[in-house]
Amino acid sequence: MAQLFFHYGAMNSGKTIDILKVAHNYEEQHKKVIIMTSGLDTRDGVGYVSSRIGLRRQAQPIFAKTNVYQFVKQSAPDVACILIDEAQFLQKHHVVELASIVDELNIPVMTYGLKNDFRNELFEGSKYLLLYSDKIVEIKTICWFCNKKALMNLRFANGKPVYHGEQVKIGGNEAYYPVCRKHYFHPLLDRLK
Repeated sequence: MAQLFFHYGAMNSGKTIDILKVAHNYEEQHKKVIIMTSGLDTRDGVGYVSSRIGLRRQAQPIFAKTNVYQFVKQSAPDVACILIDEAQFLQKHHVVELASIVDELNIPVMTYGLKNDFRNELFEGSKYLLLYSDKIVEIKTICWFCNKKALMNLRFANGKPVYHGEQVKIGGNEAYYPVCRKHYFHPLLDRLK
């Protein structure tokens, strides 16, 4: 039976690597997958999933007006799995469409993304994935400053932590660090490099 999965983790927890691994495993068995990602993520070009260790793969971008259900229904009647990166940027209607893919088309959907932003507020996509998903899986990583589990994402600008501002600012290690609760509030500024 198909299910909707939400795999979440802080920055640098290996979410994209996991997508690429799952896609490889399906395809090695000659099963078709569709990889999708948010059209907002332009770090490596629109329509690509890219890991920090250098693996990269083309993906179907999801924009605000994209109907994911219709795209999947029209493009891949024999698809075995849908894999979605940067799921935090999805809108509510996208998540509802993903649930319909699972319930009506009987195709498993595995989404990967951040749960909370740098202000420790839920992203819209994450909020609805937490509500609609059949399975919720945490992908763990360690704090940038210690060996505790990273729970949060700390944004930096000009060497200083940022706790207010626009929710979406696309960036990687130059702008965000995975941190534990203690170091979210008290980052070790001398250990940033």
